[in-house]
Amino acid sequence: MDKKLTKARIALMGLQHLFAMFGATILVPLITGLSVQVTLIGVGVGTIMFHLIQKKKGRTWAMGVPVFLGSSFAFMAGINVVTGGGNPLSDATGGILIAGIFYLVVALLIKFLGVEKVMRFMPTVVTAPTVILIGVMLAPFAISMSAHNLPLALITLIAIIIAAIWGKGLFKITPILIGIVVGTIAAVFMHFVLGIDVHGTAQAARIDRADWRAIGMPVFMLPTFNLIPILIMFPFVFATIAEHIADMVILSRQSGNDYIKEPGLARTLAGDGVATIFQGFIGSPAATTYSENVGLVTLTRVFNAWPLILAGVFAALLGFSPLVASAIYWIPEAVIGGASFILYGMIAAVGIRNLVDDKINLGDMKNCIIVAVMLVIGLGLRFGPAITIPIGEANLPIDRLGVAIAVVIGIILNLVLKSSEPEKIS
Repeated sequence: MDKKLTKARIALMGLQHLFAMFGATILVPLITGLSVQVTLIGVGVGTIMFHLIQKKKGRTWAMGVPVFLGSSFAFMAGINVVTGGGNPLSDATGGILIAGIFYLVVALLIKFLGVEKVMRFMPTVVTAPTVILIGVMLAPFAISMSAHNLPLALITLIAIIIAAIWGKGLFKITPILIGIVVGTIAAVFMHFVLGIDVHGTAQAARIDRADWRAIGMPVFMLPTFNLIPILIMFPFVFATIAEHIADMVILSRQSGNDYIKEPGLARTLAGDGVATIFQGFIGSPAATTYSENVGLVTLTRVFNAWPLILAGVFAALLGFSPLVASAIYWIPEAVIGGASFILYGMIAAVGIRNLVDDKINLGDMKNCIIVAVMLVIGLGLRFGPAITIPIGEANLPIDRLGVAIAVVIGIILNLVLKSSEPEKIS
C-alpha cells in the first residue's frame, strides 16, 4: 500500500469510488431489465478479476492500473435492440460473452505484434477526441439526474468544489464522497423537515419495490447464443475497446506511469475481456473501464489501485445485500447528478488537456480534420435523428454507435491523410 495513505483513508476512497460508479452502473440494468444485484456482483468481481490479471510479478497491488470496470452504456443500446426484436435477455448476454472473447483476440494481437505497432493506429489526435466525446455524451445524464431538484444538485456540486479546492487532508482526496454526504443530508432535511419531494417518480417507484432483506441470493442467468443477436451486439465492442485505450492513455499521462507498456495494454485488455466474459456468463451487462472513476482518480491525484480494488469488493458484497443496495437507492438522483457535473466534465477536460500537453498542432490541416470529423460524427449521431439498419427482424441503432464509428473514421483519416503546415495568409 502507498505509505502516504492509511488503511482507513484507502477504505474511504474505495467507498467514494463505489458512489462514483453506482448511479451509472445500476442505471443500465434498470433500463434493460437485467438484475441490479447480479450487475453489482458482475462489476465487483469483474474489477477484482481485472486487477488479478493485470498484476505482474515484482509490482505491488498499489502499483496496478487504477480503474473500475462498470456497466457499459454502449452495450445497453445493443441489449435493447436484441430484446426489442423479440429475443430473450440471455441472447444479449451471450453476445456480451462473445464480445469479451474478442477482447482476448485483440490482446493476443497486441502481445505478438507489439504495443508500439498497435498504438500507431491510436495516436493522441485520435484518442483525445474519443475522450472528449465520452465526457460530452455523458453530460445529458448529469442534467437529467439533476433536473428533478436543481437546488439539491447545486448543494452537492458546491460541496464538491469546496472540498476539492480548499479542502485539506482527507477532505482533499474524497471530494465526491463529501459532496454526496452533504447532498444526502440536505435531502433528508428537505424531505422530512420541509416536506419537499426529493425523489422523481421513477426513483420513488424503485424505492417502493426495494428489497429490505439483509441478505439475498440473486438469480443468475446463463447466456444463450444466436447469430443475429451476436451480430447486433458485436459492433459495440469497438466503442468499449477505444474507451479502454483512451482511459489507459489518460491515466498514463496523468500519473506519469506508462500503463500502456507496464503492465501493458495486452494485459489490461485481457483483464477487461475476462471480466466481460464473466459478466456475460452470469447475466450482467458488459464491462468497461469506467470514465467516472478515471475522472475521480485524476481529480484526487491518487493513483493507488487499492481504492479501486476495494470498490470492487464493496460492489460485489452489495450484490448479496439487498438491504444495503435498497438503502443506497434512497440517495436522490439529483445528488448523483450534482456529482456527475464534475465527473463527466472532468473526462472531457482531460481529453482537451491531452491535446494541449502533446502539443497537437490544430493548425496542421490533417489534425484539424481528424478532430473535427470525429467530433461531428460522434456528437451528430448521438444527438441527431435516429438512424437504424435492419438486421433480420431487429434494427441496429447506428446513432448509438457514434463513438465507435468516430474512432474508426479517425484511425482511417490518420493513416490516409498527410501532414501539412498551415498556409500563411498575408
